[in-house]
Amino acid sequence: MPVPRILFSILLLIWLLPVQASIVAFDFDDPQKEARFKKFSEELRCLVCQNQSLADSNAELALDLRRELYKMINSGATDDEIVEFMVNRYGDFVLYRPPVKTTTYLLWFGPFLLVVIGLVILLSVIRKVSKQQDTKLSEEERKQLAELLKDKQKEN
Repeated sequence: MPVPRILFSILLLIWLLPVQASIVAFDFDDPQKEARFKKFSEELRCLVCQNQSLADSNAELALDLRRELYKMINSGATDDEIVEFMVNRYGDFVLYRPPVKTTTYLLWFGPFLLVVIGLVILLSVIRKVSKQQDTKLSEEERKQLAELLKDKQKEN
């Protein structure tokens, strides 16, 4: 019985080591610097995960970006300098709220454009269906309908 316990313990350690390795603490001597670090790590996007902030991501690139952010904050870089560095290096995609400019119009207005296109398609389909339902019956169809209604009334 001791062998399975040892094997289980080894497997558990192997499984937990990567989790332990991904936790990195950044120590700041000033609470304002720490607050800026938290703010930026939540406002900057992980380029690997794409839908996670640097704070939420465990990717190696996110860890590298957090280290770079830590160095920049401790070296006294301003907020504008940090944003400019990140955008110059990784593009506007690194920002969760990129600026509105010609290269980001599709990002900002694309969802609204898709909604408008969807509404136009929906309205055209509704119009086509309503036109098909508005067709009048010919005399022969009216007679057939009247006969069907008479037969139905006789059954009841």
